[in-house]
Amino acid sequence: METQQPQQEFQEEYTAAAEASASAEEQPSSAATSTQQGEASELLSDPRLELLYSIQLPVSVELGRTTMYIRDILRLGRGSVIEFDRLISDPVDILIDGKKVAEGEVVVIDKHFGIRITTLVEPAERLRGLRR
Repeated sequence: METQQPQQEFQEEYTAAAEASASAEEQPSSAATSTQQGEASELLSDPRLELLYSIQLPVSVELGRTTMYIRDILRLGRGSVIEFDRLISDPVDILIDGKKVAEGEVVVIDKHFGIRITTLVEPAERLRGLRR
């Protein structure tokens, strides 16, 4: 229970920062947003899923990828720079339990990094990813 309070505070700060920084961007229609929230509420209130709610899964963000020769890896030191295959303007991948579920952009909340989700992977594609 102790970890829920800091997580909730971070979520509230993240939400406020995301709303503030999204003002310059196109906002989704309120009908689409309320439909998504309604679907999420239905899912959260399903008693058949109650056992799953307490399971924790690792969430990670992938900035990009590259390959390197072993000799170059051995030469890495403090201050070395590794160039990835993505541009700074490209979205980052959001992985849950190693499976891509969304794309987003990096935001800064106070002194912490966060990710604003911009695109969700289609549910059918997510299910295909689970079978791999």
